[in-house]
Amino acid sequence: MVSDKKIFESDVLVIGSGVSGLTFALKTAIKFADAKIIIVTKDKLSESNTNYAQGGIATVFNETLDSFEQHIEDTLIAGDGLCDEKVVRMVVEDAPKRLQELIDWGTKFDRNDKGEYDLGREGGHSQNRILHHTDLTGAEIERALIAKVKTQPNIEFLEHHYAIDLITEHQANKKQTKRNSKISCFGAYVLDEKKSIVKTFVSKFTMLASGGSGQVYETTTNPRVATGDGLGMAYRAKAEISEVEFIQFHPTALYNPGEYPAFLISEAVRGFGAKLRDYKGEKFMHNYDEREELASRDIVARAIDNELKKSGAPHVYLDCTHLDMEKFKDHFPNITEKCASLGIDVEKDFIPVVPASHYICGGVNVNKNAKTSIKKLYACGEVTRTGLHGGNRLASNSLLEGLVYAHRAYLNVCKKFEKTKMPKHIPEWNDSGVIKNMEKILITHDTNEVKTIMSNYVGIVRSNERLKRAEKRLHVLYEDNKRLYDHSELSSDLCELRNLITTAYLITQFSKKRNENCGGFYNIDLV
Repeated sequence: MVSDKKIFESDVLVIGSGVSGLTFALKTAIKFADAKIIIVTKDKLSESNTNYAQGGIATVFNETLDSFEQHIEDTLIAGDGLCDEKVVRMVVEDAPKRLQELIDWGTKFDRNDKGEYDLGREGGHSQNRILHHTDLTGAEIERALIAKVKTQPNIEFLEHHYAIDLITEHQANKKQTKRNSKISCFGAYVLDEKKSIVKTFVSKFTMLASGGSGQVYETTTNPRVATGDGLGMAYRAKAEISEVEFIQFHPTALYNPGEYPAFLISEAVRGFGAKLRDYKGEKFMHNYDEREELASRDIVARAIDNELKKSGAPHVYLDCTHLDMEKFKDHFPNITEKCASLGIDVEKDFIPVVPASHYICGGVNVNKNAKTSIKKLYACGEVTRTGLHGGNRLASNSLLEGLVYAHRAYLNVCKKFEKTKMPKHIPEWNDSGVIKNMEKILITHDTNEVKTIMSNYVGIVRSNERLKRAEKRLHVLYEDNKRLYDHSELSSDLCELRNLITTAYLITQFSKKRNENCGGFYNIDLV
């Protein structure tokens, strides 16, 4: 049971409970049995982007049919010249070991009739190399990791604990620090949502594994928790950030107005052989790329966006009717069931789909050991920019990236663990002078406006004029939010709005600076 005290000390503080945070916490807890590891998560332990990942994890598991070089090449092609080839090679070559660990920890991947792993294929991949658990791979990984982590007595879970800000010299000593200066992280200030108090978490090492930013757009496949919190905290702490202009829009979210977040029709469905058709029922992907439906996500998403703009239609279709239905329903039971619940019989009917915000390819800069530019602060997963994805993430490389970087962070922490001391004299959160009666409608209105601005002006296709308009309107929202934040009692909604505005601002600013179209970034004025 959580006590009412406001200062908590731990050897390791993990912010986030997806594949990256849980893997790092688990490995560290096993290695240092006397250490204390605290995991804080803003919702339930299982509520993360990992839990919603359908497709699977890419890895070279059958070297007679595949090779590291082919996986590396596919990743580099998808990244459109912006990947760090050394990072790509490191992740791809380390993949089999990290996947085997997941399996050893209880993750169950699908096998075929021969008892071999049933390897799927997705857009941008030249070979079948995707390990999956039906169409709920992320949920299966999350299940296995949570079960394993709960066996470790030195790990403490704190659900409904919202990380507000990282603690650095600025908070500890009230000194203004500059970006790129020598900054250290001493933990984080965290809002206990149930008790409405801000707690001070002091730690030797902090892992930022807070996930993505999809909620900055109106239509997204991301869960409600993906509000750019890690980017916001890192930016305010003056960490180095890059390439956040590269937003990956998943081409095929189920068109179902009013459903939020959007239900994802996995990339693996197109890998299985499904075809895209326009509003009239005609195929169109051959007009955009020779790989047709198996082109990378940026190409498919822009193709659909163009078809929608030409026709004025609200959606296009995904045609599965020609496929082996017995195998299809076995591979994609969740998708089949979801469609059926809406009166769509995948055996006879086309599935209406639209692109949706899915993944941010840039983020907090980390090196090969998951170290940020801030001392004692590590970061893993979608919140980071590692160099693996470049301008466009190759399908099913994200869970893999989280596993590899969590492992490398763990190895690096092991080297420093014994000689790193607990920070001292960290001040408690100061909430004096706040008002208690803030109107929630103000937060709701501004949150919706951020989503509208980003969807209309900083979406799949951008322009210089759209970016200027977004910048102006976001500045007004920033000023309004700052007044609210400085004088109101904190709530998770208010803090999320703060981070949404920050993330939207960063995406817009980096988009303005990008002077060429590549990967997931497309500005019509640069054509």
